[in-house]
Amino acid sequence: MIEILYFLVIIAASAIGAIAGMGGGVIIKPILDFIGYHPVISVSFYSTVAVFAMSIASTIRQIKSGPNFRWQMIFWISLSAVVGGVLGNIVFEELLLRLRNDGLVTEIQIVITVISLGFAFLYMNFNWKSWALNHAFYYVICGFSLGFLASLLSIGGGPINVALMMLMFGINIKEATIYSICTIFFSQLAKLVTIGLGSGFSEHDLSILWFIVPAAILGGTIGAKLSQQLTSEKVKLTFQWVILLVIGINVFNFISSVG
Repeated sequence: MIEILYFLVIIAASAIGAIAGMGGGVIIKPILDFIGYHPVISVSFYSTVAVFAMSIASTIRQIKSGPNFRWQMIFWISLSAVVGGVLGNIVFEELLLRLRNDGLVTEIQIVITVISLGFAFLYMNFNWKSWALNHAFYYVICGFSLGFLASLLSIGGGPINVALMMLMFGINIKEATIYSICTIFFSQLAKLVTIGLGSGFSEHDLSILWFIVPAAILGGTIGAKLSQQLTSEKVKLTFQWVILLVIGINVFNFISSVG
């Protein structure tokens, strides 16, 4: 039963995530926390695997559509996202080790996630002026920050990717969603490699991946196709509603955890 529930959650979250460049983890992580069937370290692992699988499917679909990518931007952001992703996972595992309290670690993740979601929502609603930066140094700063947060929070990157890229580089939302998914791919790859070389995968129930991976790939493919068909305004509207939904889920989870 739990496998079917995870399958449905992940296929829906991955489709929505691919449309808005969120990766799906920003939806998957709090919902799996709410279900509460697995410990926080396993929830983080399953969310990472789902986001990674989704990003592969979505990126392949986007590349086939033939948009004009800024390859230099993708290279530097993705490369630095790998470094940030490795460091983010190290910090996450260190928090689990030192605090020895899954609930407290989850609460820390929720607070940081809500803050980043709040920034993304405000940016989209108030149309802050873009900085229009265009240099490898700024790409590295952006990629490292996004990779670190994506790995630490186990959300893949979420709305913060899209909002920060639009703010820093002056690109539109549909272009930002494509670069966001590419960044998510590398940051989550880095996290999975770090887990494999560190604590390993044996502490997780790997059989459930037979449901998680296909759901993420299918959702990512559907979402990427829909993203190409939707206007920028509709992508933006989807983005904003998802932010509000996820903030609500996180706030509920936080109240439940401390209450």
